[in-house]
Amino acid sequence: MFRTALRNVLAHKARLLMTVLAVMLGVAFVSGTLVFTDTLNRAFTKQAAKSYDDVAVAVTSHPSQDSAKQEPGVSRATLDKIAAVPGVATAVGRVEGFAGVPDPDGRLIGVGWSNKGANFAPGKDGRDSRYDFVKGSGPVAAGQIALDRETADKGRYQVGDTVRVATNGPVAEYRLQGVFTTDDGAVSAGGSLVLFDTQTAQRLFLKPGYFQDVTVTAASGADDTKLLAAIEPLLPEHAEAQTGRALSEEQAKEIEEGMSAFSQVFLGAAAIALFVGIFLIANTFTMLVAQRTKEVALMRAVGASRKQVTRSVLAEAAIVGLVASVAGYLLGIALAVGLRSGMASFGLKMPDGPLVLGVTPVLSALGVGLVITMLAAWLPGRRAAKIPPVAAMNSVHAAPTQKSLVVRNSIGGALALTGAAVIVYGAVEAGDTGRMLVAGGAFLALIGIIMLIPLLSRPLIAAVRPLLVGAFGISGKLAGQNAVRNPRRTGATASALAIGLTLVTGLSVLGVTVGRSLDQATTDQIKADYMVQMASGGPLDPSVLTALEKTAGVTAVSPQQASGFELGGKYTSASAVTPGAIEKVLKVEPTAGSLDSLARGQIAVADDTAKSRGWKVGSTVPVTYDDEKKGTLTVGAVYKASEFLSPVLIDRKVVAPHEPEPYIPAIFVSVDGGASAAQEKALIEALGKNPAINFMDEKDIRDSFGGPINMLLNIMYGLLAMALIIAVLGVVNTLAMSVFERQQEIGMLRAIGLDRRRVKRMVRLEAVVISLYGAVVGIVLGAFLGWAIGETFKSSLPGYTLVLPWDRIGVFLLLAGLVGVLAAMWPARSAAKLNMLNAIKAE
Repeated sequence: MFRTALRNVLAHKARLLMTVLAVMLGVAFVSGTLVFTDTLNRAFTKQAAKSYDDVAVAVTSHPSQDSAKQEPGVSRATLDKIAAVPGVATAVGRVEGFAGVPDPDGRLIGVGWSNKGANFAPGKDGRDSRYDFVKGSGPVAAGQIALDRETADKGRYQVGDTVRVATNGPVAEYRLQGVFTTDDGAVSAGGSLVLFDTQTAQRLFLKPGYFQDVTVTAASGADDTKLLAAIEPLLPEHAEAQTGRALSEEQAKEIEEGMSAFSQVFLGAAAIALFVGIFLIANTFTMLVAQRTKEVALMRAVGASRKQVTRSVLAEAAIVGLVASVAGYLLGIALAVGLRSGMASFGLKMPDGPLVLGVTPVLSALGVGLVITMLAAWLPGRRAAKIPPVAAMNSVHAAPTQKSLVVRNSIGGALALTGAAVIVYGAVEAGDTGRMLVAGGAFLALIGIIMLIPLLSRPLIAAVRPLLVGAFGISGKLAGQNAVRNPRRTGATASALAIGLTLVTGLSVLGVTVGRSLDQATTDQIKADYMVQMASGGPLDPSVLTALEKTAGVTAVSPQQASGFELGGKYTSASAVTPGAIEKVLKVEPTAGSLDSLARGQIAVADDTAKSRGWKVGSTVPVTYDDEKKGTLTVGAVYKASEFLSPVLIDRKVVAPHEPEPYIPAIFVSVDGGASAAQEKALIEALGKNPAINFMDEKDIRDSFGGPINMLLNIMYGLLAMALIIAVLGVVNTLAMSVFERQQEIGMLRAIGLDRRRVKRMVRLEAVVISLYGAVVGIVLGAFLGWAIGETFKSSLPGYTLVLPWDRIGVFLLLAGLVGVLAAMWPARSAAKLNMLNAIKAE
């Protein structure tokens, strides 16, 4: 039986090609993801371990932001005590923060979060072990800096040049003292690293005389654990110490967890692609078995049992799965190499290291490929074994019995209705529980719809058949009839497209709806022409606010300074703002009192907060500030609550004595005549052409809130593209094999006058009808799921309103039709080329 299976595979190489491709693509996704994440994990783990090779003990401070009395880090006195511990060779204090430099066009090198500044801490030999200088030397005095080699190359900086450096404060100029290489994570991520002398770094990033971290190296023969025990009692309460080995292992674990989350996303997409591939494989083997009914009958007649026939089909599937798995694994390795190279093209650097080819990807590739292929081929093999020998010898194909169709449709209907009910209930329930219910209901509904697709094909395709006949004549009529001739086959082919478009449409509906809601929530609430923020996402220096207030053409400026205090016995977040300007730059709707009261030292309170606390205009509330000073505040206004505003608004002058280092995440600016290139240029020049400060107009603000959603949608589209490609292969395969089955019929049609052009059109229209049928089912189900998921977090997103992206839906339908046309090119050409006499004689 195995020889028979091998012969059948070799005899039907072309017909099994699409199956091999489908399995190969899915396996490549799985193995490529595993190889890539293993390689990334190994590289980052080695880099982390290398960073702590010489570190015996690492000290990290975690000062509380709420306590003004607490030290901001590890003091110089504590560092000296650590250095004096017996067995300590060196104790080096480290401090770091945001620092960035511009490229020749004045734009920030890096993306903000990956721009870092740190202190150069030389030992007695004048070297700092973290940095290897390729040009010049490290900064040892105020006014000097050093840059990593990549940043120096991007900015075209040479030793001796004057470099403008942006930190959270004003831009300052420094002399470039040296260029170095490093394994620092910021540089590895494509960012930049600026080194200052220690005193300058402390002044910029922390406080003079203090360090954020301390790295300790051990003298020869000293034990790390004993050093740790000796150092811990010397540390302040807000600092902790670990051995270098423990810290390295901890980082390795964090890297592994991060890689695991990354791989789960890709493996999820691979699972969807393989699930779609099951329909292609099952369809292929069903058609192959149907074409070999006489052969199966002969095998049964000479003594082959049902089990042997089933095993023969499964053996064919195993051979196909093995070939596809091996090819998929090799393609997966190429995919991993491509992903690695692709990271560099996006500016994301990866530590050097070999490609990791472990056992897990190999076993996963073979296991997934074989299991998926044999699982999909099991049902066609079982059906083949059930064909009675005499019936098969007479070429009477075993069509599904009425009973089996009734059972299938009944089960499918029950699952679809149950799934729909669970989805609706989950949408009403909302929250995390509701989302779980929607996910469970979606699975049931999808399985139910897949089972019902053959039943639905007849009425739905029959509805468009008159259009086909009217537009394309006899070719359209034949295409419509062929599309519903075998509902199971049509359903299996359409199901693959339906699954992919269900997910794509659901994501689109959800993404566009959430994006529109966020867009309205931001643009409706922001009246300012510009929102000013740091590229790093950190706080703006108060000097930025002062400079903007003095800029010509500016009509209103207010920060939304993050503040907070204990108000009425309960800690309450607040926004410190500029009275008289806040209502000009943000939408604040008073429901009682007046916002003018802010200038008199009173507070404005959101209506929901006022209601829950029992406050009203005129209420006097006790307050305890962060510096533990107490007082009272009077409610001067109540305003309509907004997601964009804090529960309390207060004049920044009131909190200034209690917050010596104000945290200003954003400043809103209105200018005379509205946003323009000239106004933006004036604002940029007013801030010293600081490359680290972003000026966002209305479009930029929309992009900043909606951009991540669009990026996420594009990533998901890319991941789901694999499933859609496999669905296209399914259409190609079904049509090609269908043409082979209908050789005699096509020959007869040619003999009675149907020319080649109309034969091609018939096959193309059949493909378009099947593709559009699957697309419509997927789009309807996807829109329903998008609505349901959106309802689960509707309450947490103000202004939420369902938006159906008709433009994208139109594109999906257009692409589905195009898929049908492209998929039919080879089968249509094959059908048109059939010799009519040979085709008529074909069996």
